[in-house]
Amino acid sequence: MKVDMTTPKHTPLYQKHLDLGARMVEFASYYMPVQYSGILDEHKCVRENAGIFDVSHMGEIFVSGEDALDLLQLLVPQDVEKLSANRAVYAQLTNENGGIIDDLIIYRLADEIFLLVVNASRIKEDLAWIEQNVQREKFKVTVDNQSENFSLLALQGPKAAEIVTELGLPEEEHPEYFSFIEKNLFGHDLFISRTGYTGEDGFEIMVKNDFAPQLWDKILEAGGKYNIKPIGLGARDTLRLEAALLLYGNDMDESVTPIEAGLAWSVSKSKTHNYNGKHVIKQHLENKPAKRLVGFVMLDKAIARHGYEVYNNERQIGVVTSGGVSPTLGVNIGLAYIDDLLKIDDEISIKIRDKFFKAHITKRPFIQKVNKIVK
Repeated sequence: MKVDMTTPKHTPLYQKHLDLGARMVEFASYYMPVQYSGILDEHKCVRENAGIFDVSHMGEIFVSGEDALDLLQLLVPQDVEKLSANRAVYAQLTNENGGIIDDLIIYRLADEIFLLVVNASRIKEDLAWIEQNVQREKFKVTVDNQSENFSLLALQGPKAAEIVTELGLPEEEHPEYFSFIEKNLFGHDLFISRTGYTGEDGFEIMVKNDFAPQLWDKILEAGGKYNIKPIGLGARDTLRLEAALLLYGNDMDESVTPIEAGLAWSVSKSKTHNYNGKHVIKQHLENKPAKRLVGFVMLDKAIARHGYEVYNNERQIGVVTSGGVSPTLGVNIGLAYIDDLLKIDDEISIKIRDKFFKAHITKRPFIQKVNKIVK
C-alpha cells in the first residue's frame, strides 16, 4: 500500500483537543488546535491566569559524546561552554553566511550531553546541517532525534507556578528562569524547564508520549481553581507577537543574521571559538547591518500582515514580517525589516491593498512582563 506522505500527523493529545471542541488546522505537518474558546479569550486567560499549550510538534534532538560541546560551539553564536549543567540558552543555528537555519533552546543535561528543542518545521533541515558539520569535522558525537517519542506541554501565565506546585512540585524545587529539573511525578519521569514563548512566566514539561494525555488532564485539573484554559495556535501567535518574540519562517530565515533579526542581545560578543557565519555576524555587530527588524504600531485603523510593503516618504524601505491585533493594548502592531536608519516614533506607511496606512516605529517588546519571576 502506498503511504500518503502528505497526511498531517497527530500529536498524542489530538483526541483531547477534539474532546475540548478545538478547531483544528494543519501546522508544521501536524493537526494542531488553532482555538478553543476564542483567540481573545484564550489570550486574556494567559495574561491574567494561566493556559496550557500542546507544543508536542516541536523537535527534541539529543547530542552527546566527547565532542558534543565542540559541535555546538561550531553551530551557534552563543558561548555554550559557559552553560552550566541544568541551564538552558536561547540560540540560533547559523549557516556559513550567518543566516538563521533555525532558532532553538539548548539544554545542558551533563558535561557531554545536550538537548536541543527545535521548531517542528525545521527538524529535517536542522538534522541535515548538524550531520554535515559532524562529518566535516569528524566529531565524535551521537545525534539522536527523539522528536517522535516525546511530547511537550507548555504551561504559561502568572498562575503557572502555583499550578506546578499543585501538581506536586514544591516551590523550593521549581527551576529558575532558563533552567530545568528532572523529576519523577505520578510514576513518570518529567523534564520541567522554566521556559516558554509568551512573555509570561511559565514552564515547559517534556514527557514520553504515552503519559502526555494523562499529564494534560492532571494540569487542567490542578489549574481548575486558577481558571486555566487550553490555548491554541491563534492566541500563541498574538501572545508571542506582543512579547516581540520572533516566529521562524515569518520574522527570520536563512537570509537574515541574528543581528539583523534584532537578536544581538542573545549573541556572545566575547566568544573566541569559531562558529558558522562568525565573520558576517561579527561584521554586523561592529557595523550596523543594512537592514534591521523593527516594531511598529498602526496609527490608522488597519492590520498589517506578513509580506506587506513598508514605505517612508513614498520610497519602499522594507517589508512586514508579522502583524496583528494586540489584545492587551487594543491596537494593531507588527514587525518589519527596514533598510533605513529611522528612529523610535518616526512615521512609516504600510501599503495594504494599494492604499497607504500610517504607522510609527516603537520599542520592542510591545508589552512589559508584568509578572516577574521571583527567583
